[in-house]
Amino acid sequence: MFYLIDIEDHVRVEPQLFGLPVRKAIEQQLETRFLNYFDQEIGNIIKVVGIDKIGEGIIIPGDSAVYYYARFRVLSFKPILQEVAYGVVSQITNFGAFINLGIVEGLIHISQTMDDYVSFGKSNVLLGKSSKRSLKINDTCLARIIAISYKVRPAKIGLTMRQPGLGKLEWIQDEKRKQKPGKQSKTEKAKSKKTKHKK
Repeated sequence: MFYLIDIEDHVRVEPQLFGLPVRKAIEQQLETRFLNYFDQEIGNIIKVVGIDKIGEGIIIPGDSAVYYYARFRVLSFKPILQEVAYGVVSQITNFGAFINLGIVEGLIHISQTMDDYVSFGKSNVLLGKSSKRSLKINDTCLARIIAISYKVRPAKIGLTMRQPGLGKLEWIQDEKRKQKPGKQSKTEKAKSKKTKHKK
């Protein structure tokens, strides 16, 4: 999800930065250039984390800026399908929950929040009918990325918590407590039944 990427490019330094040392001017120019920058190949650039090399400045006739060759590193966020990510619930709606993944938000549709019939509660809470589980703002969750759309910026991310080992952290801990040594979970029992029927 988070990557350090090496980039080589010519950086255009504007005339208002000429009074600064070259490295400082290039740093400021890169920060401006990559603010809210998104590319489908490298993702959302969060920050320029270092400049490794700076070449000689080049002046192009008719352009008041100076171009410097530079090799630098950026910190990037790029979601990957099927990746598992931690996040915090930032908003609850009648159609699902938005989870803050750090740099972008993902949406968990109401049908993907848990293995249960889920309803939208009066106080902005998603409630499971039989499990009595609830999902509310500021809950920390573990979710899997199941859809990414690059048609808009930032990318739209679809999430699920309906798989074993996913969900609100409290739910995961409760499931671990319930599974004592020697006991099978519901999923494991179902798998063993299928195996017996096949024989």
